[in-house]
Amino acid sequence: MKLATTLLITAALAAGAARAGELKVLSAGAVEPGLAALSPGFMAKTHDSVHVEYATAPRLRARLAAGERPDIVIAPPAVLDEVGEAAKLDRAGRVAVGKVGVGVAVRRDAQVPEIGSADALKRAILEADRVLYNEASTGIYVEKLLERLGVAEEAKPKTVRLPDGTAVMERLLKGSGREIGFGAVTEILLYRRDGLKLVGPLPAEIQNFTSYAAAASTEGPNPEAARAFLELLATEPAKAVLQRHGIE
Repeated sequence: MKLATTLLITAALAAGAARAGELKVLSAGAVEPGLAALSPGFMAKTHDSVHVEYATAPRLRARLAAGERPDIVIAPPAVLDEVGEAAKLDRAGRVAVGKVGVGVAVRRDAQVPEIGSADALKRAILEADRVLYNEASTGIYVEKLLERLGVAEEAKPKTVRLPDGTAVMERLLKGSGREIGFGAVTEILLYRRDGLKLVGPLPAEIQNFTSYAAAASTEGPNPEAARAFLELLATEPAKAVLQRHGIE
């Protein structure tokens, strides 16, 4: 969630054109780069501004349970199933957004570890000064992965858990020594210009993908814009844009 908790994207419209309204989206942070890339074209076509707020799954559930009604919710399908009734989500109109894998990041000036296999990743973890990952879905998987690799106990004293992907990347940027961070590939890519390097995705044999889908709320404030945005997400050009930004 590099661009702040709330992302408000504005676009210049043709002179004299009236803005139709605002599309409110509550989304998981892993798909941020794709949404940011798609939003300007959507705004130019519909004249609706796009207001996206990113949240971890627990926070997303809490906000919807408290009565928040965005036009669109983007989250893993299981989360959409869980919050669907409370958020009045239209299950029939749900659109698949894509899936995001887990990657490894280091500072640009740090030694780049070898992670091409499960054994290589295991060595990289053992040799690292610190291991950073979040408390959200990616971090839950990484925690289990360390156990699976048999390094959980050795890594525990040097493990740093942070609330979300943004916190992991920003902490990694400020760090020193041989630190490695785990996060969604898309979140790591957001920080390339700031000094982080994507070492690579996890090896295929231990990779974990999280799928994301979008659903409109039947009680959202701008149903026409929501319908138009879901139609956009379903198109091949939109899928190509998402793929270029790490969302497969």
